[in-house]
Amino acid sequence: MAFVKDMLRMWAHSWKRFISIAMITLLGVAVLTGIYAGCRDAFRSTDRFFDAQGLHDVQVLSTAGLSNGDIAALRKVNGVAKVQAERSQEVTFDLDGRKSATMQEIGTNGIDQPYLQEGRMPKKAGEIAVTRKFIRDSGKRIGSRLTVTPESASSDTSDTNDTNGADGTNEASGTDEAPSFPTKLTIVGVVLDPQNLSNPDGYSAMTSFRSTATTDYTFFAPSDGVTGTLYTSATLLVKGAAAESTFDESYENTVKQVTDRIDGTVKTDRQKARRQELLDAGNRKIVDARAEADKKFADAQSQIDANRQQFNQQVDQIVSMQAGAAAAGAAANGANAGAAAAAGATTPQLDETTRETMRETIIAASPELTQAKQQLDQAQSQLNEQKASTEHTLKTKENELKTSIPQVRWYVQDRQSLGGFSALKSDLDSIQSLGNAFPIVFLLVAVMMSLTAMARMVEEDRSLIGTYVGLGYGRLAVASRYLLFALLACLIGGGLGLIAGFLGIPAFLLVVLQGMYVMPGLRLEYDWLYGSLGIALFVVGVLAATIYACVQEMRQTPASLLRPKAPRAGSRILLERIRPVWNRIGFLGKVTARNIFRFKSRLIMTVGGVAGCTALIVCGLAINDTVADLGIKQYRDIYRYDLMVVSDDSDASAMRTKVASDGRVTSSLDVRIESGDLTVAGSGDGDSGKAGSSGSESIQLVAVPEKHLSDLGEMVTLQPVSSGILGTSGVGKTGSLKLDDDGVIVAQSAASALGVKAGSKVRLTNGDGVQATAKVSAVNRNLIGSDVYVSETYYAKLFDSKDAKNTKNSKSSEDSEALTWNAMLAKLSGSDTSQTDYAESLEEDSSVMKAVSCAHMADSFKFDLMGAVVALIVALAGGLALVVLFTLANTNVSERVREMATLKVLGFFDREVHHYVNREMMILTVMGVILGLPLGRLVGGMLTMALNMPSLYFEVEVKPLSYVIAAVATMAFALLVQLFVNPVLDRIDPISSLKSVE
Repeated sequence: MAFVKDMLRMWAHSWKRFISIAMITLLGVAVLTGIYAGCRDAFRSTDRFFDAQGLHDVQVLSTAGLSNGDIAALRKVNGVAKVQAERSQEVTFDLDGRKSATMQEIGTNGIDQPYLQEGRMPKKAGEIAVTRKFIRDSGKRIGSRLTVTPESASSDTSDTNDTNGADGTNEASGTDEAPSFPTKLTIVGVVLDPQNLSNPDGYSAMTSFRSTATTDYTFFAPSDGVTGTLYTSATLLVKGAAAESTFDESYENTVKQVTDRIDGTVKTDRQKARRQELLDAGNRKIVDARAEADKKFADAQSQIDANRQQFNQQVDQIVSMQAGAAAAGAAANGANAGAAAAAGATTPQLDETTRETMRETIIAASPELTQAKQQLDQAQSQLNEQKASTEHTLKTKENELKTSIPQVRWYVQDRQSLGGFSALKSDLDSIQSLGNAFPIVFLLVAVMMSLTAMARMVEEDRSLIGTYVGLGYGRLAVASRYLLFALLACLIGGGLGLIAGFLGIPAFLLVVLQGMYVMPGLRLEYDWLYGSLGIALFVVGVLAATIYACVQEMRQTPASLLRPKAPRAGSRILLERIRPVWNRIGFLGKVTARNIFRFKSRLIMTVGGVAGCTALIVCGLAINDTVADLGIKQYRDIYRYDLMVVSDDSDASAMRTKVASDGRVTSSLDVRIESGDLTVAGSGDGDSGKAGSSGSESIQLVAVPEKHLSDLGEMVTLQPVSSGILGTSGVGKTGSLKLDDDGVIVAQSAASALGVKAGSKVRLTNGDGVQATAKVSAVNRNLIGSDVYVSETYYAKLFDSKDAKNTKNSKSSEDSEALTWNAMLAKLSGSDTSQTDYAESLEEDSSVMKAVSCAHMADSFKFDLMGAVVALIVALAGGLALVVLFTLANTNVSERVREMATLKVLGFFDREVHHYVNREMMILTVMGVILGLPLGRLVGGMLTMALNMPSLYFEVEVKPLSYVIAAVATMAFALLVQLFVNPVLDRIDPISSLKSVE
């Protein structure tokens, strides 16, 4: 019992050490669990929301639309739980200019159901539900009316629906009709689109660098009033996918099994079947047109034949009359009057030649008959010409039908293809990666400080430990006094850290997240396993340091422990050997130097602890500086052009004419831009990019005309990069990189994420879904987006052969030889504001699909979530620095109580004692800061590995001001600690402190 009372008394006396260990553990556990818990809560709530609204696992799109046969084939795929055929239509309306929207049919199979926020869901034809973004931009409300105008052709089916039949009518889709929605609309509800959780009212609505929307808004309409049997897409739910977290690898593997099955025989068979349907429909139209033309020609020929018969009868009648009159005249001149009478009564018999001659003579003598014959001959000639022309046209249509209908392409996409989903996932993944990296530093500092504090605590009780051991107490029992002390401090600090980690920090992060995304049903949850492991990690670290300190003392005999520890032998420091310097240092300066450098452990612990905290602050500020400069570096330095304009292939010529006519362009480069994928092929066959794949990245494939390869460097800074140690990279000389026909140039952002370097083999997918294995000739410096540059010749080499393999008609590959330059990179005259306004005006033009101003992108690029996390990390690092300095200062004072008492006996005033002690701490702090600043830069440079995000490469940069802030903050914490330490120095009693230990 006395042992326990003495232990509790010892604990109470060491309350400062207890608080220090508890605070360090609190901060460490809070950092370890807080960022993880915030991201996990967001992941879980979003996953629940997606499951509740039936967000599709797989979406299938087709360049020719989807038919009932396609839907039936998808239902038969193994692993598919539900299939929902969806119809949509692009419309335009006037809202401070021409705006576009997608009329989306609300599915009836429970997939992609919009989340009702206000009002009610539409039920009747003409009713729609809109997003809050539309309500905010338009100023309309529930009950408002809206009139829209359908686009001429849906973007999903324009490639095939524009194929004309023989008679000029649009009939490529056979009996399938494109979707059509009502145009007189009434708003009855406000909904949240599960495919896009961006918060339109948040402070971070401007995330245009990741925006993939093709229209400005989405309107949701019921099936009532929607016509058309051609579907724009099919959405699928996969069996067992709902049981997995949508952000986990297990979910991706479950979905990938189904997408692989669809990409196999189903996709190939249905692409061929759909194209055959289009060919059959065209052939039927041609057959119908031929039958209708033959009928018309037959009717016209019958009319001409009837008229000609009537004409011939009239001429034959005249011929007969003239022949009879001639015969009667000849008989009148004869001798026999009776013979004359008989001759007059009988029509003479004429041979065919004589009759035809008389017909021609009669027709030639009569202008009316001549004109009638000419009309009949002209009508027959025209009819013959029409028949020949029509037959030629039909034959031409038959021959051109196969080449005029392109190959049907299916696009099988998962949730990663949704811009809103991928943006949320990348944001949370980046923050979670920081949460995995920083606690390591906190743990190391906690172990160092615990070792320092507990070693001093054990050393202070040296004689007491010897007494207990001499009385027969076991060393484990004696050590339990300190182990339980450290354990209790860790548990209390860890418990408070769990409260901060699962409540405080997640609440802060979720407030920031909700400013960027709408996440219904968000709630804070506790993870017992992760929380327990978090505390256990720090408990193990601190207890290990405590055990080490106890072993160092208790391995001695009780007799040695009962004697005071012998003072360290005097020794010279290195500075003493530099006589010119040493001789010019005053007495107190020499004492300070000896105290600093003779006690190596205190030097290492203090400098190391301060350096670690300073490095954390620098690292946090480095993230802030890096993110702040991303937009400027990318859109001012790397992209040297001012404007990028993209159009549809059919509008490319009109787009270039429009831009050229405006007179704003000083120089330009025509390119072809396609959205595709880059996959790292495994170690196996280079043509099988799936089996050995180690990752994929969405890219922007930029094809450059062969004659203008050298001009690419005028529009984009071509600067090779090479991988360095610890995730760093080396940047080559500007202009030393050239695009050629031997390979592609891959953006650094994509190469870093996939581990690609010069000479690697990658799998490229172009805009038509055609895949090819390409060689990476170089990696180009690039921070935002994932551009892959390819020459015109190498593009044809990569993808034309694939087209030939996938196409039975070899002639179809000839059409792909000449690329359509559907985009333009241009340098503009004028200010940044005028360039931004010009880009916005271009988007109003019907020939322009997208116009991007680099000046606008540089100014609007934001990453608010990362800024909030940086502020959190800097605050926690500052708190850790304060605790570390407080712990080291108190340990320093407790070790030197007799020294301070001696100084007081020698006549030092309190202020002089303060200066004597604090000067050493300030020098050690300065040394720690000097070491911590480059260490923070080194750790910040390693963040590229931790912040491995899609389409982003963090080129770490630390501004001079950040170094100043980190140094000033650490020194300010040191000065603040002095305010707590000075009263401790004042309370030292020289008499009691200098008593001999007996």
